[in-house]
Amino acid sequence: MPDPSSSPIPFQLRHNVVPLHEEKFFFDSMLEGWEEQQKSRGLERRTIEVRTKLIRRFREFADTYPWEWTSSDLEAFSVQAISGRAPLAKSTLRAYQTMVRMFCDYLVDDRYGWRRACSDRFGASPLQICHDWNTVVHLADYEGRPQRRALSYDELELFFAAADERVLRIQRAGKKGALSALRDSMIFKSTYAFGLRRAETVGLDVPDLRSNPSAPMFGTCGAIYVRWGKGSRGSGPKRRTVLALPEYSWAVEGLLQWIETDRAHYGAPASGPVWPTERDTRVSLRYLDQRFADIRDEVGLPKELSLHALRHTYVTNLIEWGYSERFVQDQVGHAYASTTAIYTSVGDDFKNRVVAESLSRIYGSTDDK
Repeated sequence: MPDPSSSPIPFQLRHNVVPLHEEKFFFDSMLEGWEEQQKSRGLERRTIEVRTKLIRRFREFADTYPWEWTSSDLEAFSVQAISGRAPLAKSTLRAYQTMVRMFCDYLVDDRYGWRRACSDRFGASPLQICHDWNTVVHLADYEGRPQRRALSYDELELFFAAADERVLRIQRAGKKGALSALRDSMIFKSTYAFGLRRAETVGLDVPDLRSNPSAPMFGTCGAIYVRWGKGSRGSGPKRRTVLALPEYSWAVEGLLQWIETDRAHYGAPASGPVWPTERDTRVSLRYLDQRFADIRDEVGLPKELSLHALRHTYVTNLIEWGYSERFVQDQVGHAYASTTAIYTSVGDDFKNRVVAESLSRIYGSTDDK
């Protein structure tokens, strides 16, 4: 590492400013410089805001400034985070520690001059307080809750039947809300039929629904162009095209009916959101989570199941039906095949069929025995 005495003065300190609270001024300037570094890397504004907020929270907890931080401060912060009535998940704690590590990396890099500036003014320099002995180690490929899983075929049928029944129940009672209930049912079916994330479903506009020359029977719903796919490392949304599959023709036909006929009752623009509301907005993530939970609880499904379980179910079903892992990976927009594997929880019927096929290859057909 270069000699701190030869490092430049941080750009944020080059102005002729006499601050009233020098420690706070230095800290704010550090955050400003770190934000600019991340913007230069093309990271999303939201990502930068989350990181900055966490660093401010850590400073308040430590009740000291970065040039006084120690490894013990990080350890005390981590212990508090995983204690109490609502402890953080291990993956979340690791994310917090990673943010602190990145901020310290920025401060101790002598190309930015913060070590020298702090030493000259406060007699102490920032250190890297995160190391292998006080941060969470990534030991497993998947650290989410084991309760998060795909729905079985029976659970899936039960859920969709209840969603459809809601529409009929409201119609029979002569109450308002049947159109919204129909919309919600179609949202859940489309989320499952195309393996979408919540934000991908909510962000759909009508022009995102496109035809597929290889599947003309699906009309303008032969493919969905996803514009709000999950990005990585703050890089912004990823885009992909998800093809409609014949196993989901029932859901695709319903989506086509929604687009061509039912949606018009909202008076939404022809090129507007696929899922509009009465207030001329698009449905929210919170709304979808609540509606899913309402139906889930109504039919007695486990409470740990969330809307995202429909995406897990999609991946699992495609693998069970014989689609290649590469095709499934492209459909759901995973960068790595290992991520797709995490989503997969194939059923006993599929596993029994694989075993039977293997036995047949080795011992020959047993049908006539």
